[in-house]
Amino acid sequence: MSRSALKLRSWPLTILYYLLPFAVLKPLVRVGWRPTSRVALYKTVPTRLLSRAWGRLNQVELPTWLRKPVYSLYIWTFGVNMKEAAVEDLHQYRNLSEFFRRKLKPQARPVCDSHSVISPSDGKILHFGRVKNCEVEQVKGVTYSLESFLGPQTWTENQLQKTSFQDQLVTQDGNELYHCVIYLAPGDYHCFHSPTDWNVHHRRHFPGSLMSVNPGVAKWIKELFCYNERVVLTGGWKHGFFSLTAVGATNVGSIQIYFDRDLQTNSPRYSKGSYNDLSYITNNNQDGIVMRKGDQLGEFNLGSTIVLIFEAPKDFNFNLKPGQKIHFGEAVGSL
Repeated sequence: MSRSALKLRSWPLTILYYLLPFAVLKPLVRVGWRPTSRVALYKTVPTRLLSRAWGRLNQVELPTWLRKPVYSLYIWTFGVNMKEAAVEDLHQYRNLSEFFRRKLKPQARPVCDSHSVISPSDGKILHFGRVKNCEVEQVKGVTYSLESFLGPQTWTENQLQKTSFQDQLVTQDGNELYHCVIYLAPGDYHCFHSPTDWNVHHRRHFPGSLMSVNPGVAKWIKELFCYNERVVLTGGWKHGFFSLTAVGATNVGSIQIYFDRDLQTNSPRYSKGSYNDLSYITNNNQDGIVMRKGDQLGEFNLGSTIVLIFEAPKDFNFNLKPGQKIHFGEAVGSL
């Protein structure tokens, strides 16, 4: 491409290209100008900066008279069921952050006792099934690398002789690796819980982008979950390896893990591709963090995504349908 054509390849023209009829910019195409792809254009949006600004706005205390109309608009827009909230009086929520992180009445989400794995959150099932060829589907037909998503397998040493990253995670002969992706919409209950009885041994925090994880965006950005900031919790359950990953998104820079006060997400500066590790196993605690099915685990500030990746026998069956709405405590699957 000529220098003059390169000079014409600018963001303003690209934006106009996607907003205006093609004929308007057709003369520029004839001299060699090509628009930047929608994906590349979207990746230049300062989503981390916008998310930090949104987070600060959420902390601003609203006047009492303004709370009901603001929250009512949000409830109407995203279909929030306030009858489930522990506090139904909208005037009691001092700011947007408190409203987003509202707790539910104890009886609102009964925990299923008959299945070994339950949904850790409210949301929509994007995909589930067996992990194949070290790749996981974020939505149907769009995959990401298992190793890129979880990072190098350094939390245990006894599996490193295996060649496949997927095989390194499987600790028991005859088992398979499974996954389940749950999307939390802005109107959903924003806390997440333990999906089974397990021990959390390790935390890995990936600083990264905060692009939208809306299913529509996930369809056209391959490995979206590997670009975004995320917190990977790994450990073990009765059938071997178990992990829960909380994936950040636009306006969801804040990922909180209740038992990990050292975790700081959406920092102003980070090194691309870096990650921070923390082991919960110490000389005085060989079990790590013991979690029981349904225990409170953490929360998002707005909507996001939870990804479960776990080992189980071959006869593990999912009790799900793609695209279905699910609530915390409902069955994901069992043996």
